[in-house]
Amino acid sequence: MASIGKVALMAAGLAIGAGATAQEEDPFLWLEDVGGDRSLDWVRAQNAVSEAALANSPRFEDLRRDLLSIMDSDEKIPYVGRLGEYYYNFWQDAEHVQGVWRRTTLEEYRKPEPKWETVIDVDALAKAEGENWVWHGANCRYPEYDRCLVSLSRGGADADVTREFDLAGKHWVKDGFFLPEAKGNAGWIDRDTLFVATDFGEGSMTTSGYPRIVKLWKRGTPLAQAETLFEGKPDDISVGAFVAHTRGQRYELVYRGITFYTRQYFVRRGEALERIEVPEDAEVSFWGQWLLVELKSDWTADGRTWPQGALLALDFERFRKGARDFDLLYEPHARKSLSGYAGTRDHLLVTELDNVKDRLYEWKVEDGAWWRRAVDVPSIGNLGVTAIDDEDSNAYFLTFTDFLTPTTLYLAESGSDARDALKQLPAYFDASGLEVSQHEAVSKDATRVPYFQIAPKALKLDGRNPTLLYGYGGFEVSRLPSYSATVGRGWLSQGGVYVMANIRGGGEFGPAWHRAALKENRQRAYDDFIAIGEDLVARKVTSPQHLGIQGGSNGGLLMGVMLTQRPDLWGAVVCQVPLLDMKRYNKLLAGASWMGEYGNPDVPAEWAYISTYSPYQKVRAGVDYPPILFTTSTRDDRVHPGHARKMMARMDAQEHDDILYYENIEGGHGGAANNKQAAYMQALAYQFLWQKLAD
Repeated sequence: MASIGKVALMAAGLAIGAGATAQEEDPFLWLEDVGGDRSLDWVRAQNAVSEAALANSPRFEDLRRDLLSIMDSDEKIPYVGRLGEYYYNFWQDAEHVQGVWRRTTLEEYRKPEPKWETVIDVDALAKAEGENWVWHGANCRYPEYDRCLVSLSRGGADADVTREFDLAGKHWVKDGFFLPEAKGNAGWIDRDTLFVATDFGEGSMTTSGYPRIVKLWKRGTPLAQAETLFEGKPDDISVGAFVAHTRGQRYELVYRGITFYTRQYFVRRGEALERIEVPEDAEVSFWGQWLLVELKSDWTADGRTWPQGALLALDFERFRKGARDFDLLYEPHARKSLSGYAGTRDHLLVTELDNVKDRLYEWKVEDGAWWRRAVDVPSIGNLGVTAIDDEDSNAYFLTFTDFLTPTTLYLAESGSDARDALKQLPAYFDASGLEVSQHEAVSKDATRVPYFQIAPKALKLDGRNPTLLYGYGGFEVSRLPSYSATVGRGWLSQGGVYVMANIRGGGEFGPAWHRAALKENRQRAYDDFIAIGEDLVARKVTSPQHLGIQGGSNGGLLMGVMLTQRPDLWGAVVCQVPLLDMKRYNKLLAGASWMGEYGNPDVPAEWAYISTYSPYQKVRAGVDYPPILFTTSTRDDRVHPGHARKMMARMDAQEHDDILYYENIEGGHGGAANNKQAAYMQALAYQFLWQKLAD
């Protein structure tokens, strides 16, 4: 394996351990040239080695075909959103590789096999235009405007183009609104006016690569003549604007994202922008006349302190006049946190995460007072709540899922526990011999860290079970129980044990759980993950030679840290679309936007703690590392593929054995642009894990 890296170095005119200044510190900077011929030649050479090692076997092909059949299955739940009288769905299968945007009626949707009307055929559009279009969604205000702003990405990148579409006539609007490719946003003010935040040219984007300026764009005028409404600062994360329609109320809102976790909100009244005076780390939304504030830190207002993680409500006009006597709709507890909320016409639905299991409550206002009722839902699992239309309906969609129960979609009515099961996934794998258990590991600082284990009921505690431990631990993202057909087929059905970690940095216990692992405290998340691995070994579920780990994005960083900090604890590592070079992450693509999570490596005091774990700087020659597979995609314009490329090249140059690399030439941050690519990449990962962890 080492020969490829050495050949690539010589082709770049560099010697290992030599070179001038910047190259002396990092001789692999040339791999940050995403589309350069030299870089892509290196990628193709690495891909060929990995495919030869993993993809040339009957087991791989059976697994790839099996996973693709699941992804292309017409038995998947076609989740819908309502626009006027129709319910819309985006769908991909073997016939529609890039997908179709389609619609049906609720009456038809209730049927086992509803009839769908195609609105946009992305495959046909891609073929006609010679582009690999990937669907990014449609922004509609129907039926008032009868138009949509449709976003399409080339190859799955975050950046996309936006076009105006006539929803009634099902055609693109000639000379309609069009935004060229950029990371931006646009929203309807009225039928002939948009809020637009995009790349307006030099100086219009932040250092994170997102829009800095919001403009008003009138139909029939050039984008260059759009009127500036608001400007952020160059070192902000992003700015944007949208109109919130809720229960007969209309709010024109502008936001300024200062950091990843701080934001200012403004309401537009006439030509003026009025700041909504709440903490900058709070999240703001509206339900009719009510301002809803979700707190990420304690807030003292008018002599009362509202707790971190609370959900508050107050009549917005009273708030504007100075009132701060909020109603407390959710109060967090040590192992309970706010999971989400959504509004119907008459009720606000609030989901609580109770020791990583969901509960549902609904609030109603009567005579100015709020009343809460617990909704009767399954007690263990993950609930998803989506209001259908808070303007004129109490209907909402409720999904229930857990690790072994195929996801069910219900149509429910707030104010009642009654619900109709509309759709359910089939049982893609036999779960009859499996069981789910929840355990706790004790981290280095004595914090109790939960994790879920899915294993055979008669599991032998002999330390020999191939076990896959999955983790993320960042950005307040909670890892919750859910039915995964691909995990079931690719891992559980083959006899493996699957473990999901709920480490700090996530949102399982609210903002405090997340903030416990921010910046200088990042090591806590890594200690938590190590503690779970050690607990699995201590309980004799598995042993290091049979214990594999997997994670992507921030979870890919977690994998890199686990590789370099505890190489003795793992038998195999799958590191997907990762951050790894934490010295330069803030200079690559959207990296600057994450300094609120990790810190700024250009500040010596902050690099002092980042440098203690940055995998790219920590990997060393002569250390016995476990087998590792890196995967990423060329079209990932969020986390730069240079992270994975350079880590692979450095390990290769250090002559480590058993390292593989695969880069999908398309795909975006998700790694794949369609089901075929996704199935292939997942099959590579499972094949790698089985090769390394099974006896």
